[in-house]
Amino acid sequence: MSAQEKIISLEQLPAWRESLREAGKRLVVTNGCFDLLHAGHVTYLEQAAALGDLLLVGCNGDESVRQLKGEGRPLNPEADRALVLSALESVGSVAVFPERRAEDFLCLAKPDVYVKGGDYTPETLDAGERVAVESGGGEVVIIPFVPGKSTTDIIQRMND
Repeated sequence: MSAQEKIISLEQLPAWRESLREAGKRLVVTNGCFDLLHAGHVTYLEQAAALGDLLLVGCNGDESVRQLKGEGRPLNPEADRALVLSALESVGSVAVFPERRAEDFLCLAKPDVYVKGGDYTPETLDAGERVAVESGGGEVVIIPFVPGKSTTDIIQRMND
């Protein structure tokens, strides 16, 4: 399957998810901006993928990245970020969602496992996202960050 074929729309997501359930596949879901893909992202995504049969990555749309990260971001447009993510072997599929928070995306994806990075704790995870995951029978897993690997750090080093 090509990288482009691994990108699915939010409209396709419910039927896609149902086909995975029918096949008995354990779906792992994560989300983020993934503005400038780096080694920390790759490590995180590989660890997340290992928790199930298929990893779905929710990619924040351009406007939500601006809201979360500030003016000048994203560095790469959503279509490019989705394509680069989908080209990774560990990523099964990618869906772009427009909201700042992933609650609506998670309601469509109905993950068996929802993975977040080490900048979150069970207490700081968005309550709506937690409810969306747990109401569908899913669990939340926090994976530690790779120290010294972040897009913000890379941008800062470039500007120094």
